[in-house]
Amino acid sequence: MAGTLRNSHRGLIEHTALGASLLCLIHCLALPLLFAALPALSSVIPVSRTFHLVMLAIAVPTSSLALLSGRTRHGAWWPVMLGAAGLIVLAIGVLSFGDTPLETPLTVAGAIVLAIAHVGNLKLARAT
Repeated sequence: MAGTLRNSHRGLIEHTALGASLLCLIHCLALPLLFAALPALSSVIPVSRTFHLVMLAIAVPTSSLALLSGRTRHGAWWPVMLGAAGLIVLAIGVLSFGDTPLETPLTVAGAIVLAIAHVGNLKLARAT
C-alpha cells in the first residue's frame, strides 16, 4: 500500500505525522511548566492517561505509514529505524511510566527522536 501512495499523499501524511510529533513535544514541555508555575491550573485542566494513550495511538500508525512510504520513495532505512526508536521510547514512557516523574523525559526524548526522523524523511523524499 505504501508504494501506491501518490506523492501529494505521502507529503500530507509525513507533515501530519511530523505535526503530531511536534505537538507531542510542545505538550510534554509546556504542560509541566504551566503546572509548575500555576499549581491551581492542574486541578482545572487535568490531562488524563487516556489523552496520552490516544496520542500514542495516533502517532504509531501515522508515523509508521509516513516513514515507510518515504523509505519506498528514497530507499533509506535510517529514518524508519530512528522513527521506530522514537516510537518505542514514547510507548515505554506512556505505557510503563505513565503518571510518574519518568513519563515526561521519556516522551520528550521519544518525540524529539521521532521529529528528527520525520524531518530526515522529508528531506530525503524531496531530494529524489
